[in-house]
Formats: sequence, structure tokens, C-alpha cells
Amino acid sequence: MTVIDFTAFIGRLATAAGETILPFFRTSLSVENKNASHDLDPVTEADRAAEAVMRRMIKQNFPQHGIVGEEFGSEREDAEYVWVLDPIDGTKSFIAGMPIWGTLIALMHNGAPVFGMMHQPYIGERFSGDNGSATYQGASGKRKLSVRRCAALADATLFTTSPKLMKPDDRAIFERVEDKVRLSRYGGDCYAYCMLAAGHLDLIIETELKPYDIAALVPIIAGAGGIVTTWDGKPAQHGGRIVAAGDRRTHEAALKILAG
Repeated sequence: MTVIDFTAFIGRLATAAGETILPFFRTSLSVENKNASHDLDPVTEADRAAEAVMRRMIKQNFPQHGIVGEEFGSEREDAEYVWVLDPIDGTKSFIAGMPIWGTLIALMHNGAPVFGMMHQPYIGERFSGDNGSATYQGASGKRKLSVRRCAALADATLFTTSPKLMKPDDRAIFERVEDKVRLSRYGGDCYAYCMLAAGHLDLIIETELKPYDIAALVPIIAGAGGIVTTWDGKPAQHGGRIVAAGDRRTHEAALKILAG
């Protein structure tokens, strides 16, 4: 099967997840902390319900496929095709009522991400990509995504979800890059990566990411002409310390600092 054979199904997955999540958004829902320490790692009924819906649909349609999800773990990780799911990427934004969270759906083939989608059902936007091209679909219609040119860090707009999520040593290295850019902003979660693919910002640097945080975003950024790797220049789909850029020159300049 080709990626094209899965695109309609991926759209149905996104729709089902969105329909499950939206009744919970901006309501007084209960929040559980998955982190045993004082740091908040929230999960809600919406997260679990949406992932359960997607898992059920995948098993019904492709029982031979594997699934990796944030809430319910992994099944058949060694399968030829594996789905990587994050029902609500940006749960902290979700519980704060901020519409910059999204459902991330990645399709992996032999360990590499071949298609990714970010669905934001409240705004009604979808960003998708297959490494060769990327597309936006929303209230303003449908269009191709393309990153923008940015020759130097001094011209770049940089995003990270929060430096406080980084370990102290990584935060210090991040700040060396931050000191060189034109503009630095915090927040955005998965939405920031889609804005990079759409050509509205230039650089994203984060740490401690899991596969389900990034796998779906790799084909979107690559399809829009950008690049996303780990800080040491390796493939990003397994998570860790991540740097994404619209222009390879900006990416290279950031890597020199991050790897140094």
C-alpha cells in the first residue's frame, strides 16, 4: 500500500478524535497529574477517550498494524506499519482554554514517518505532509505549505514551548541560540511547528520530546521544505532534543551552537 491509500482513513481518524475531544474543551474537566513529582504532566478524560477511539478504528481497519500512543502505550512496534498517536499535544494549553493544542497522527513505514497530520478541531484546521509536500486545510480553504527563507540566526524568529521544560545544561545551551535571534517567543506546542511549515516563523528548539510529540510533525515540515533533526543532526522521529528550521542555513547555524 502507498501513503495515498491511507490519507482518507487518516482524515477519518482526525475527525473522530476531534468530535471526541471538543465536548471537553473549555469545560470544568478533571485533570490528573501523570508525574509523581511536583511538576505537572496533565492528562484528561479527553486525552484518553480520543486515543481510545483512534486505536479502535485502527484495529478494526488494519489489525496487522502497530500502534504507539501517549496514553495507552505500544502494541506491535515492530510491524511494517505503525501508527504514532498523541490525542492532545499541548494538554497544558488545552486545560487553560488556549486553542494551540492539536491531535497528532503519524504513519510510520519500516520505522520512518511517511505521513503526518496535526488536527486542531476547535479552529477547524488541518496541517498534513508526506515529506514531499505539505498542505493546510481550514476556514480559508486549502493550500500548499511552504517554509520561508531565513539566511541567518540574526533574522530568525525562534519558538520553544518553555525553557523551564529543559534540563539546566540544555537550557544554558538554548539561551546561547536565543541570544542570537531577532525574536524569541514561548508557547505554541505542536501549533508552532505548523506555523514554521506555513512560513510564519523560522526556528524551534525543544528537549525531552517523545516519539508521539514529533513523529507526525516531521513529514509536515519536510514536505513544506524545512528540516527537523535532533541537536546532533540525527533523525527526529524518536524524540529527544529537537531542532526544526525552515531554512537549512538557520538549521546549520543553530546546530553548531547546540552541538558545541
